[in-house]
Amino acid sequence: MCGIAGLFDIRGKREFPRELVERMNDIQFHRGPDAGGVHLEPGVALAHRRLSIIDLSTGQQPLYNEDGSVAVVFNGEIYNYQELVPELERCGHRFHTRSDTEVIVHAWEEWGEACVRRFRGMFAFALWDRNRDTLFLARDRLGVKPLHYALLPDGTLAFGSELKVLMQLPGLDRTIDPCAVEEYFALGYVAEPRTIFAGAKKLGPAETLVVRRGEAMPAPKSYWDVRFTLDNPLSLEDATAELGERLRESVRLRMISDVPLGAFLSGGVDSSAVVATMAGLSSAPVNTCSIAFDDPAFNESAFAQQVAERYHTNHYVETVKADDFDLIDALAGLYDEPYADSSAIPTWRVCQLARKKVTVALSGDGGDESFAGYRRYRLHMMEERLRASLPLGVRRPMFGVLGRLYPKADWAPRVFRAKTTFQALARDSVQAYFHSVSIVRDDMRRQLYSSAFKASLGGYSAVDVFRRHAAAAQTDDPLALVQYLDLKTYLVGDINTKVDRASMAHSLEVREPLMDHPLVEWLATLPSGLKVKGQEGKYLFKKALEPMLPNDVLYRPKMGFSVPLARWFRGPLKARVREALLGDVLAGTGLFNPDALRHLVDAHQSGVRDYSAPLWSLLMFDAFIRLETQGRTLPYRVEAA
Repeated sequence: MCGIAGLFDIRGKREFPRELVERMNDIQFHRGPDAGGVHLEPGVALAHRRLSIIDLSTGQQPLYNEDGSVAVVFNGEIYNYQELVPELERCGHRFHTRSDTEVIVHAWEEWGEACVRRFRGMFAFALWDRNRDTLFLARDRLGVKPLHYALLPDGTLAFGSELKVLMQLPGLDRTIDPCAVEEYFALGYVAEPRTIFAGAKKLGPAETLVVRRGEAMPAPKSYWDVRFTLDNPLSLEDATAELGERLRESVRLRMISDVPLGAFLSGGVDSSAVVATMAGLSSAPVNTCSIAFDDPAFNESAFAQQVAERYHTNHYVETVKADDFDLIDALAGLYDEPYADSSAIPTWRVCQLARKKVTVALSGDGGDESFAGYRRYRLHMMEERLRASLPLGVRRPMFGVLGRLYPKADWAPRVFRAKTTFQALARDSVQAYFHSVSIVRDDMRRQLYSSAFKASLGGYSAVDVFRRHAAAAQTDDPLALVQYLDLKTYLVGDINTKVDRASMAHSLEVREPLMDHPLVEWLATLPSGLKVKGQEGKYLFKKALEPMLPNDVLYRPKMGFSVPLARWFRGPLKARVREALLGDVLAGTGLFNPDALRHLVDAHQSGVRDYSAPLWSLLMFDAFIRLETQGRTLPYRVEAA
């Protein structure tokens, strides 16, 4: 796991200052403390920070082909590189290292842009081909590894693993993008391809960018998508057997390492499945790491201990206090743009613990999306059955009125006794799912934003992110549609972002066997009835794991990896929240309605309502603005359009 950075003159061959390139590289030193490398030639600069995982002695980057005409800087792992090496050697290529990085160089020479289709792994890389005068940027299929880029006014294309790399460039337009703010408060993150800054973008999952000198900047191209065909006729018995084989293969590939390796173990189904599989593949005890909380309502450590004892792992546990909020200010600098998932705090802590013992850790991330583990999936399917019984033209006015009247509608059947249910039933399927996952829902955002900021949005709504992806989903199955939406949005923008930044802050590589793309593709062929059965999510996965894990791990209620925000904001963080939300910093942006901010604070702290999620998103936005404006005067003030 590493960090990459670079510059490319799309118009000519200007010389880039070494000190600028090294500053871009060094700002992400945490991603690769073992070594650093720079390649400079007229019009091109490549830089790399290395965290040594495979081929410790000869895998330094930038790495070149035989004659030095092709160079690559790479972040990630190509798990099937050992299969590709002999194939490329038969084509006449000669390898000088044991590194998976060298496979990228020769695969580009042999297959060109299509090389990414041959890679099985997590990756973001930049490849320079002098003979073709071409820069090639690529990102893995599920967006595990990040890649940011910006085209500056002088024709310089800049790129880097983290947004802070681009922030070293004086020419970067750091004006806040109003649409990015709307996405942040709706989703808790800024969705691809936007960043918080108008002048920078994220390369999307499964996208490449081919830039040729002297040509106009192209749009990214997509090279892969997952198709929910749901047409695989396997029986439950055959599906569980095949799932077991596929899981073992995915885990085995991710256990290849020349440095100490272990796993996160939360006590949930996904991480427990990974650990159990690792134990079956390893002759030595698996290293496992868990975070315990001193608040029983958030503590899963007893379940993690059960799994650790069953598989005789070397188990390491650290207890985190329920009032572990010292990281709030650090998170703004870690994520470079507003990011509102509060589980970033325990994730940072478990990465900190793991790095004391190992350099590589396997995680269970991605299981909820592909195996259908989220409770919201079951609620959405219930609502879909209700929506199917009435046309939208009837539902919208009827349930819209009920949503406005709630909580006065106590006469309604129990299933309807929720304001969000009424609001969801008044929407179409995509709108309803967007509503259910929103951090700050539509009606609250309308009240929260100032008139000037609403005008600057020009009618844009973050639901457009979901609509864009839904249009490409090619399925009308209710469960498959929301799984697809989460694979394209929440998994990438929230989960993968959280884990990448938290792990890289500690120079820890995290690998994700449940995001193996052949596994994801195969699961998408299975009928939805194998994933959710009645009120049981992850049905197939749990059936496959019954011989490996105790029932109280498999079938207990999902707890999640969270922190007690509601209590923090009424207790130890009460003054800080009030100061941040009602202070000069947020007021000075011109983005917010002061009366709405005061209502959120007062209603939550009086105990009338639980507004912890919106308050956290505002607190993190305030932390971002404070950090970004230190020593700078930036155009944050929003004027009416």
